[in-house]
Amino acid sequence: MCELLGMSANVPTDICFSFTGLIQRGGNTGPHRDGWGIAFYEGKGFRTFKDPDPSYKSKIAELVQHYPIKSRSVISHVRQANRGGISLENTHPFTREIWGRYWTYAHNGQLSGYENLSSGHFKPVGETDSENVFCWLLHEIEQNYAEKQENMTEVFRFIARCCDRLRSLGVFNMLFSDGDYVMAYCTSNLHWITRRAPFGHASLIDEDVTVDFQKETTPNDVVTVIATHPLTHNETWSKMQPGEYCVFHLGEMLTCNSN
Repeated sequence: MCELLGMSANVPTDICFSFTGLIQRGGNTGPHRDGWGIAFYEGKGFRTFKDPDPSYKSKIAELVQHYPIKSRSVISHVRQANRGGISLENTHPFTREIWGRYWTYAHNGQLSGYENLSSGHFKPVGETDSENVFCWLLHEIEQNYAEKQENMTEVFRFIARCCDRLRSLGVFNMLFSDGDYVMAYCTSNLHWITRRAPFGHASLIDEDVTVDFQKETTPNDVVTVIATHPLTHNETWSKMQPGEYCVFHLGEMLTCNSN
């Protein structure tokens, strides 16, 4: 299956350290060699980098790894193809607009029986089950909420109920963001860690890299990282339970529960 990586932070933060670990799983330390992508939010806009080649040897991934783009919300993905060919249009994450905001999504897992889900005017460009159900999710949100709500907690609770339905179709681990919030939904494997003062050292599992976060941060920084599997071996990551969803805002957990 694929692997996910997300970040929510209270200040613009680069994700170079975590991304360095993730891309090694894209064909080197892991089998996910069928493409990769990453989206960084900047205000209402976003930057996306994608490549259908394995991330561990991608020149574009190397650029992202060494170019410290700072963002409060990030979603990334390395792909092991199961539905849809190896191509740019099938490479995650996917982004669409609702309520005048860009929503970005990435999925880990495999689904069956999704073909009859109605997606309204949202149409998939590629062939993946992932993009098909992303279009369905957006259609469901738009049908239930004509405009952005002041209480986004209720919106994410509704999205989680939609994810419960998708979970019945197979494995559905997901990251979802509108640039302000980052939502994680778990069927099998998702982990998260929140780093705050006092910051310490962290060492990657997949690469011989260690960082001293105290030198890279201020005492007020709060950064949450979400990943399919922990990226570091000397920190304590929290494992999400099947059917659990968590929503993060500016690095802090807004809610984390099951429907």
